[in-house]
Parts: sequence; C-alpha cells; structure tokens
Amino acid sequence: MPIQSEHDPRLKRSLKTRHISMLALGGVIGAGLFVGSSAVIASTGPGAFLTYAITGIIVALVMRMLGEMAAAHPTKGSFVDYARMAFGRPAGYMTGWLYWYFWVIVVGFEAVVGGQIINGWFPDIPVWVIALGLMISMTLLNMMSVHSFGEAEYWFAGVKVAAIVVFLLVAGAYVFHLWPNSTATFDNLTQHGGFLPHGVGALFTGVVVVIFSMTGVEVATLAAAESEDPTRNIRKAVNTVMVRILVFFVLATFFIVVAQPWTSLTPGKSPFVTTLEHIGIPGAGEMLTAVILVAVLSVLNAGLYTSSRLLFVLASNDEAPRWIAGVNKKGVPVRGVLASTLVGYGCVVIAALWPDTVFQFLINSSGTVFLFVYLMICLSQLKLRRKWVEEGSLKFAMWAHPWLPLLVTASIIAVLVSMAFDPSMQMSLLQCVIAIFAIAASYLVLSLSRKRQRAVKGQPVTTA
Repeated sequence: MPIQSEHDPRLKRSLKTRHISMLALGGVIGAGLFVGSSAVIASTGPGAFLTYAITGIIVALVMRMLGEMAAAHPTKGSFVDYARMAFGRPAGYMTGWLYWYFWVIVVGFEAVVGGQIINGWFPDIPVWVIALGLMISMTLLNMMSVHSFGEAEYWFAGVKVAAIVVFLLVAGAYVFHLWPNSTATFDNLTQHGGFLPHGVGALFTGVVVVIFSMTGVEVATLAAAESEDPTRNIRKAVNTVMVRILVFFVLATFFIVVAQPWTSLTPGKSPFVTTLEHIGIPGAGEMLTAVILVAVLSVLNAGLYTSSRLLFVLASNDEAPRWIAGVNKKGVPVRGVLASTLVGYGCVVIAALWPDTVFQFLINSSGTVFLFVYLMICLSQLKLRRKWVEEGSLKFAMWAHPWLPLLVTASIIAVLVSMAFDPSMQMSLLQCVIAIFAIAASYLVLSLSRKRQRAVKGQPVTTA
C-alpha cells in the first residue's frame, strides 16, 4: 500500500503548536531524570553533567534527522513510514511493531509505578487496584478526542517543566551564593575523588543509562500529523527541544554536584530531593513525589496515544488487522486505543502475579528497543536524503550531511556494543534481541499467509 504524504482524512487536525512543543519537551522529563540521575552521578562522579550533555546531543541530532524527513514528507506514521520508504515493508513492519511493543510495556509499567506512589499515600488500597484505575482514566481521556489528549499532555508537561525551572532557580541561587547560608563550592567538582573518580570510561558508560531517560521526544513527530501545520510544528518542536533538553538535564545535574559533595547522594533516592533538603527547603520529598506522579500520568497518556496511532498506521498498511484502523466521529482510533490498553491491563496483572519473572522480562526486553528505532531513524535519513534533494522537498536539512549523521549512527551502534560487554546490561540486550526475533518471525508468518491467500485467489504472488 503506498505511503500517503497528505493528511489522513480519518484523523482530525486538532493539535495546536503549543501541544506539539510541550509534548516533545514533556516526553523526556520523567522519573529517569528526577530519580535515575542519582545512579548516573554515583557511577560517573561530578562529571555526570558531561554524560548528560553527550547523550543530549545524540538525542537532539537524532531528532534533527527525524525532523528533516518529517518536514520533507509529512506522514501519519513518521519514522515507521520512513523506514518502509528507505528499506521496504519488512523495515516498516519491524520498526512499527517494535516501537508499539516498547510503549505498551511502558504503559503497564508506569501504571504500576503510579499505583505504588499513590499506595504510599493510601496504603489501604492495593497497588493493582490503583494501577487499573489510572489505566481506565487515561483510556477514557484518550478516547474523548485528540484535543483532549493534547490539552492534558500540555498541562502534565507544564507541571514537570515548572518543577524543573523552579529547581534551577533555587539551586542556581544556592550555587552562586545568592541564597542565605550557602555552602556550595565549585571545589565539589574536583574534591572527593576527583572530577571523574571512576575514570573517563565511566563518562561514556553512563550514556547507556542516560539515553533511556530521554526517550519520548520523537512522539512529537507522530502527533504532528494531527496538528494544524505539521511541517512548521515539527521544525519548531525540534529546534526548541534541542536547547531545552541540554538546559534542563545538563544544568540541573551541574547544580546538583556543585551544591553538595557528590558522595552525599544516595543511588535510588532523587538527587533533586537531596539537594533541596540540603538547601533547606521543607517538604521537598513530598513535593517531588507529586511531580513524579504527574510525570507518570504524562507517560501513561502519551504512551496510549502513541501506541494507538502506531496500530492505526500498521493497520492502514495491512500490517495489523484492518479493523483496528477504524475511528470514531471525533477522529480517534478507539479500537487502537482499546487494543493497546488491553495489553497495558495485562501488564498490570502480570506485575501482580509474576513481578520478578514475566514482568521483569517484559521490562528488560522492551528497554533497549528504542535504541534500534533510533538506529533505524539514522539509517533511513542517510538513505532518503538524496530522494528529498531530487524532489526539491528538503526544507529542514540535517547539518553536515553525511558526516554528522554517520557519527550519530556510529555512536548508537557503540552504545549497543557497550551493552553487550556490560554485565549489567547484557540480559536486557539479549531479551530485546529475543523480542526482535519474535516480531521478525511474525512478519515471516504474515508474508507466507499472504502468499497462500494470493495463490488460492489466483493472484500474482509478490514479495511482501
């Protein structure tokens, strides 16, 4: 089925520029930053902010490459369609289903995390009951209209951005001794073991961990298909997110390691909370817990949206049951939302019954998927660049082509290779490869089934 460059009339263009910009920004601000940064600092030392800078640049450049393709050829399937255009139907099928798999598992995981947070406030309510309640709420929100989704995500992301901005203002004032009784010193960058106490290698090993916390920014290019001006919105989202990722992640981490000795931070406990408590802000823990809950709801909301649109794209290209592509009067692919939600419900049940076996496998196997998606984005851009130039549709060019795209591609491959040699990452990579092979096997089964159907009907047998 040919890929359509025009807007799919079944979807409504109800998202505004502010929705797309905030969706792109909010997608990268979550528990990975608020809590996961403690592990990065512990394994890297005060130089952890450089790890965030390196990773932020990689992610921003991948977004620029995706932005080039999306501006040149807007489609409802974004990078899934570009993979198909560059390398054929198998690449589009694999990319689409891998990314869908990643998001539906994330939806279930975030629902459980949200249940655990609320259970801390209301211990009499079981975690799984709260998780199901959150799933139902976000499902209903996604089924209302794409505008409702965009508006909710706008405010969810707004809370997270506001929290980061407030932290930067308070921590910045403390670091530069504009705060009363400040004990911050830039000597904290070199004392307590040195700037990189675990060696330069730790600086790049941390990239593997940090890059996981920056996923989600690419969702904006999918959502842009349902906006008023896709090309303009994609360009604006890419440009603004590149700067904000670097500011929020790098500057926040820099202030944290200057405000106090990095050795005083505890892995697993939010360094944002530790820093605010060190400064003397009362109730910092409770305030940040509330922000993390908002971040969880944001990811749930965005995850259901993304997975449902991916199913819509796959079904539109005969790579998923065609009935899934049905939409309601408001242009919402409700069947895709419900299908994705059912997997999320299943994950919540699995988390309750087999938390340390099946659920852990799902989390580990999906965790590395987006790296392969990012790799496919890079390869697609390298392959399609000539096409955009020949068509005269290159409106938002990637810098220093092809050398910078090749460098980004090599960096992602290096991250995957480093995972293969890192004992703590090997199982996640292996389980992800198992998931990839399973999806590849499903494509072969689908292809054989189509060939048999064509043979029975007397139609020419073509390669899928």
